[in-house]
Amino acid sequence: MYCIHCGAPNEPHTRRCARCHGELPLLELPPGGIQNYLGAAIAVTVFCCLPFGIPAIVYAAQVNPRLESGNLAGALEASRQARLWSWIGFGAGLAVALLYLLILAVASLAAD
Repeated sequence: MYCIHCGAPNEPHTRRCARCHGELPLLELPPGGIQNYLGAAIAVTVFCCLPFGIPAIVYAAQVNPRLESGNLAGALEASRQARLWSWIGFGAGLAVALLYLLILAVASLAAD
């Protein structure tokens, strides 16, 4: 576990930081673990929107290493960011597809 005040590594289930002696939050792994959203990030990158999919992949790739090193707060934040960027990319891809369909519909009506 890493200290939220100074960033120093500490033993799991420690109440105070070994370096700054600040109080450490009692963070426990949520039931079912922490989802990394890597599959969603890759799908968004390939099918929807590359510029928003890349940050989603970067954050998704950070979840498991942070979790293995004991940085639960960092893993939760990376998971949250991966989910956020995946949804932003999906929304942007959907908006572009709908705009394209609208332009095609208007162009076909104007051609008649």
